[in-house]
Amino acid sequence: MHPADEIRSTKSNLLSKKQIILGITGSIAAVETIKLSRELIRHGAEVIPVMTSNATKIIHPDAIWFATGKKPVIELTGETEHISYCGRVKKPADILLICPCTANTISKIAHGIDDTSVTTFATTALGSKIPIIVVPAMHLSMYDHKIIQENIKKCKKNGIKFIEPKIEKNKAKLPEIEEITANIIREINKEKITDKKILIIGGPTSEPIDDVRIITNRSSGKTAISLAKNAFYQGAQTELWYGKTASEKPPSFIKTTFFETTNDLLKMINKSNLKKHDIIIVCAAISDYIPEKQRGKISSGRNKLILELKPSQKIIKTIREKTSKTKIIAFKLETKKENLREKSTKLLKQNNIDYVIGNTTKNLGKNENEIWIFSKNGKTIHRKDKKENLAGYILDIVK
Repeated sequence: MHPADEIRSTKSNLLSKKQIILGITGSIAAVETIKLSRELIRHGAEVIPVMTSNATKIIHPDAIWFATGKKPVIELTGETEHISYCGRVKKPADILLICPCTANTISKIAHGIDDTSVTTFATTALGSKIPIIVVPAMHLSMYDHKIIQENIKKCKKNGIKFIEPKIEKNKAKLPEIEEITANIIREINKEKITDKKILIIGGPTSEPIDDVRIITNRSSGKTAISLAKNAFYQGAQTELWYGKTASEKPPSFIKTTFFETTNDLLKMINKSNLKKHDIIIVCAAISDYIPEKQRGKISSGRNKLILELKPSQKIIKTIREKTSKTKIIAFKLETKKENLREKSTKLLKQNNIDYVIGNTTKNLGKNENEIWIFSKNGKTIHRKDKKENLAGYILDIVK
């Protein structure tokens, strides 16, 4: 067994049995393709590397061979590798990812020039209508060149998709490996819920006691982020509203708006056009009680301190009042699972929502969870798994 096989599908099976052609060109960013290859494999992919001769001057082919478990295609041979993988054959590759892609290679693809292994693969993939994703990496002065930008537009008109580079200190750098991987997963799985608009509200609220102290909870935000990632992977237009004090940080490729207090969240709900969303999932740990904030800092040294709290406005009810047709999914947390059915059914009926995901406090902050899905038609489904896998399952049910 090659070492690459030892890590296959250790993160997910989202790219299982998918064949990705990784075209590597002569940018210094080629050194990042080892990490990229390994990440794609961790999601189950088979990665077939193709290198230009200039790329081999940046990173040795043996390093890519080790990373992928496949000997890189550097020169085309009588095996007609470009046809075998990207031609009109019975089982072609699922996608051609050119990363990093130089200005030179972009221009050649735009004008149908195929004088390297990578550009020949691109020409063949275009003719076979195999999806192509390009990730540019170069100095900013090259990326901003008017002709290069025109060539990027030509490529896009021909159906080639681009992942925008990260602009930093006059350089157009590769985005994070996680973002590239997420876009590959999205491209391959996008037919599932393309054109659906999904809003996910997650993470904890934090209610101020004074100018220093807060009342919050132990929500990590992991479930919300797993749901947001999975919605993105499946092609949805995904938006995340997220408690800023959560320990888990949202990925850069998800449109995220932060809130802190329950009142912050209510203001966002009142200002937003919630009707535009097809699905709203509320897994946030929202404070049920809010303290009366005191000015300044409460002095220390007291023998006793009594806080007065008042009930907060119910977020689910407010959301349903704002949109009658959007599918709404709420979460219900209880200490004992015996109470979940009664409390979840009550939440369903009182707010006229579609599903309630019940879970217990024993899995707070953990990577795994046990859930009960209660639907308004009376059905109940029970699942126990990693939060990432449960997120995908929840979306499959509610979409």
